Amino acid sequence: MDFAYSPQARQYIERLNAFMSEHVLPAEAEYFSQLKRGARPWNVPPVMLALKAKARAAGLWNLFLPDAEFGAGLSNTDYAPLAEIMGRSHIAPEVFNCNAPDTGNMEVLVKYGSPAQQEQWLKPLLAGEIRSAFCMTEPEVASSDATNMRATAIVEGDEVLLNGRKWWSTGIGHPDCKFVIFMGLTYPDGPKHARHSMVIAPLDTSGVKIERMLPVFGALDEPYGHGEVSFTNVRVPLANIIAGPGRGFEIAQGRLGPGRIHHCMRALGAAEVALEMMCQRALTRTAFGKPLAELGGNADIIANARMGIEQARLLTLKAAWMMDTVGAKAAMSEISQIKVVVPNVAQLVIDQAIQMHGGAGVCDDLPLTGLYAYARILRLADGPDEVHRALIAKLELKAQGAHAAALGAAA
Repeated sequence: MDFAYSPQARQYIERLNAFMSEHVLPAEAEYFSQLKRGARPWNVPPVMLALKAKARAAGLWNLFLPDAEFGAGLSNTDYAPLAEIMGRSHIAPEVFNCNAPDTGNMEVLVKYGSPAQQEQWLKPLLAGEIRSAFCMTEPEVASSDATNMRATAIVEGDEVLLNGRKWWSTGIGHPDCKFVIFMGLTYPDGPKHARHSMVIAPLDTSGVKIERMLPVFGALDEPYGHGEVSFTNVRVPLANIIAGPGRGFEIAQGRLGPGRIHHCMRALGAAEVALEMMCQRALTRTAFGKPLAELGGNADIIANARMGIEQARLLTLKAAWMMDTVGAKAAMSEISQIKVVVPNVAQLVIDQAIQMHGGAGVCDDLPLTGLYAYARILRLADGPDEVHRALIAKLELKAQGAHAAALGAAA
């Protein structure tokens, strides 16, 4: 593996860093001052619209899409450092039209969507004119095992009937959210991973109801939000099924690989911000006659944070490189490894930064509480740590067993 970024990646890194410094980071305070928080309805701050227009004009738009027809045409390895740069700001991913869950939904529609679905839903998503959500997790069942899903998507003639309750549907509170991708059971007696379908459901369809927005550590994450949504006899055209009935799990697996690279690199960007804040605090804050950097084990804490971030970044870049060279299936273990390692590293570094800041660390005057919540929920999003560890162990045991059998045959 070549550890150097490609010339194309280096060019984008330079341009993206410059845009972040000149436009995005200085606009954060204005963004939050314009954002209506608390009880819905929420709003899109005008400064966000201005930033998006500037980003699109600068050619820093849809950078996550590897298909050059729809996006920047970057590989996972080339996009990874860009995701890390965006992870340094809460608002940056949307500025560049690279925020989840829209990125995953756009990838689904690029890879599996029909021409009609792409025309109606993908094009406005690519243009940043609308937003979307993904409805998969359910409150009634352990959704870490997605085969538990109870919500249904039953084909009735030329329609699909949707029923069920979903939650943690990120982005559904955004004023521009116009549709969701709903995953439900279509063939109860079919093969385990060919029972479910993914269906496009416009948010204004009769029977779709946002029951409530779910707070995370007391915050509603405006203007995106995480909703609990009920679907009661929701009827949509048969043509709204993506790829075809029963292909939901196939699509889900194709959707998750790149998204996990994006999530992890953004989390490393957040960890870098926390480490920078921790170092600045350690150098400038004095207690007991000494800078914090010289007290207790703070030097070790800072050193360990740097080492942890570097190790996590290298593992994530390896996973991205494997996806580009041998495919997502061959990189399954590495993709699961980063999903465990990176959020845990980020959570630890951010927690230590909070501790170094004392009372200020747990106050919303600083971004650390928001960064901590972000890192913590990543340990559940796209599968909890335990599920990923189980897959890693299964693949490792299989590989070791095959190796032992090969040695035995050779002997």
